[in-house]
Amino acid sequence: MARNRPIRTFVSVAAALAVGAASGGATTPAAALFGDVEIKPIESNIAERPWASVEAGSGADSSRLAIDQNADTAWIAADSGAQWLTLDLGGIYDNIRKVEVVFPDSGAVYQYVVEASGDGDDWTVIADRSDNAAPGRGGVELLTRPDTRYIRVTITGTSPGATVGVSEISAYNYLRDDVVLGADLSYIDDFQNRQYWVHPLEEDRGAGPFLLDVAQDRGMELVRLRIFNEPRSESSGSPVNPPRQGPERSLQSAKWIKERGLELAIDFHYSDSWADPGKQAKPRAWAELPFDELVDAVYGYTHDYIRQLVDQGTTPDKVAIGNEVNNGFLWGSEAAGMTTGPVVGTANPAYFRNQPGIYQSQPGGGLLWPYMNSDDPVEQRLYSEAFDRFAELQAAGIRAVRDASPSTLVEIHSLTGSGIGPVVGPGVGNQEISGIEKAMEMWSQTLSRLEDEHGVFPDIIGQSYYPEYHGTMEQLEHNLHTVASAYPEVQLVVAETSYPASGGGGAPMPNAIYPRTIQGQADAIQRVFQATNDVINNQGKGVLTWEPASWQSMFRSVPGMANTFEPHSSIDIYNKSRATHVMEDRVYRTVLVGAEPALPETVQVLTTADGSIASVPVDWDEVSADGTDTTGRVAVSGSTEFGGVTALVDVIDDYVTPACGERVSGRHLGPLTIDSGVTCIERATIAGPVTVGPGASVVITNGQVTGPVTSQGDGVVVVCGTRVTGPLTIQRASSVTLGNPIVGCEPNTVTGPVSVNDVSGWNVIAGNRITGPLACSGNDPAPVNNGSINTAGRKSGQCAGL
Repeated sequence: MARNRPIRTFVSVAAALAVGAASGGATTPAAALFGDVEIKPIESNIAERPWASVEAGSGADSSRLAIDQNADTAWIAADSGAQWLTLDLGGIYDNIRKVEVVFPDSGAVYQYVVEASGDGDDWTVIADRSDNAAPGRGGVELLTRPDTRYIRVTITGTSPGATVGVSEISAYNYLRDDVVLGADLSYIDDFQNRQYWVHPLEEDRGAGPFLLDVAQDRGMELVRLRIFNEPRSESSGSPVNPPRQGPERSLQSAKWIKERGLELAIDFHYSDSWADPGKQAKPRAWAELPFDELVDAVYGYTHDYIRQLVDQGTTPDKVAIGNEVNNGFLWGSEAAGMTTGPVVGTANPAYFRNQPGIYQSQPGGGLLWPYMNSDDPVEQRLYSEAFDRFAELQAAGIRAVRDASPSTLVEIHSLTGSGIGPVVGPGVGNQEISGIEKAMEMWSQTLSRLEDEHGVFPDIIGQSYYPEYHGTMEQLEHNLHTVASAYPEVQLVVAETSYPASGGGGAPMPNAIYPRTIQGQADAIQRVFQATNDVINNQGKGVLTWEPASWQSMFRSVPGMANTFEPHSSIDIYNKSRATHVMEDRVYRTVLVGAEPALPETVQVLTTADGSIASVPVDWDEVSADGTDTTGRVAVSGSTEFGGVTALVDVIDDYVTPACGERVSGRHLGPLTIDSGVTCIERATIAGPVTVGPGASVVITNGQVTGPVTSQGDGVVVVCGTRVTGPLTIQRASSVTLGNPIVGCEPNTVTGPVSVNDVSGWNVIAGNRITGPLACSGNDPAPVNNGSINTAGRKSGQCAGL
């Protein structure tokens, strides 16, 4: 659907409050608060998400193995030469800060380039490792580029015998500054006599005694207020005193919020008591209005209240037109006769059921889900008409907000969708329908009507998520992704979530894996932050916890101090979930058995505030004396001022070499001609010329050749620790190694000229003693010596500096 007006962005004006932990890898115990938890800045590997995909230049059948989260599997290229693999993140991300590439062979050298792109056409080089000479399985690269959707790794070269491919490619996303974190704290109008302190048991109590002071100090950026029209008892329908969360008291609450520089959200319930999927009664004052007048009442009430907020200097940052309206809102006569299933007319408030002559006397905005898939044309008409009314009421609220405060964003607040459940009703029987299917039906029916018939569209889709009702965190991610993919023009927020810190003997909540502890509370809510931040195209814009001072609370009453409350240490997820630094927190090294690993003295660290990258020193733990005595992997811990680093050291018997098809050893008299495959000449004495034909390869190690050695084609040539008496001539090979001590290929002694020309790939000439001239031309890339200088009678062309 085309949009003819720009979508505004829900950006925090209090982003500076969201100070994070010291680094992306550091953990900081919140021991100064009640409880003891570890809180790490949020880090997500988007390659793990089901919407990520990969494409490869060759070997497409195995490409998905590069993102299967198993380093023992790999994409394997089907062709030779430079090969590429592209990771598609499924959408744009502004805060991808780290890329990790892991290759199949620990005993091989990989040369590669990592690039990023937003559109797949224009690429930015993140890291150029095309001159890498050290063996190892991979590396971590840092980047500052926004608008990233694609990550491409191109393998430009490998040491001979290496498997050309990628075991894993990962792209790590970090919590953006424009993801607004806050809470519904509507009860502040009733908690004024309570004292909240950050540290009530210490001489310096810190922020307090007002709940908002503690919330702000702990990093909350936005506070939502629910608004009841005329607060009433759910059971009797009688007005309550004081009128908690009514319009007047909430005006004062709004002042308290804005005085502190916090953002303000308004959640109109359009009811006199709680509105949620099971109860959406009209306010008593509107209950008997004809539908046209009900629409006018929604517009007038909404416009008037927003203007009051604006006029007192508390302009709301966003406003929700109804609360959890997946079954509609402002229920009316459409509820009559609906007695089964999750539909209007079957739940509280009691006064809605007990006074149908008032509350069900006129049509309202209830949705008739039992008729969703009915074959009865009358029921289908009623189903469609219900959506017509719901959309018209929503449109009235949206217009009212925009007319009263054009800068305020407008939200429709529903549910994320849950698991499979029945939809039942007259004439349709039981219908099994997934929660997300129902949710998408609601958005499709509603948003198309809003745009096509009323010319309005919301800025935000808000969704409640509680694992005990709405499924696993993976279902949350799936549902958010589904909505974002269908409606890329809207922002998404998790408008309500929570998790308990106690109860149930500590067992996790249904559909969750987190224990009911303070640590579990921090982990569960932070996981919702992560899921929202990971929505494609940066559409996830915020998360609000619901009533953290009273429901599944993030506070406790302080023993021995009446009317005094302190926060759990879990509350620090608000100010420690954003990384201030991202580190090169993993390095890969390879050593032979018995050797001591050479670990880097520094690693890279990225400062998120300005995108700068610098080197920081690492203090490594000692490797045990027998740590490399056997093959395997040794993990070595290191520390920096920004957090920990791990070196993964692969201990191997031998470096990778080409697989031998034929072997020659001992003494060989006369010419040796190699026409195909790979021939390995090992500790042999050859008296005569060695000729390697087109397409064939040779590996000569620790031997002696008396006579010329000539390669005439596009195969691999490896010569290590060998004495050659006569010219050594290589033309048009695909890979050349003449000595390379870094990977155990000892230098050679050549009595005669050496020429290496028109080589199209890996090309190392290192540490050799050559009594004749060394000449090289037409090689791409040019030969390198990896720090081991060759001695020769004369060096010329591309080998002049070797």
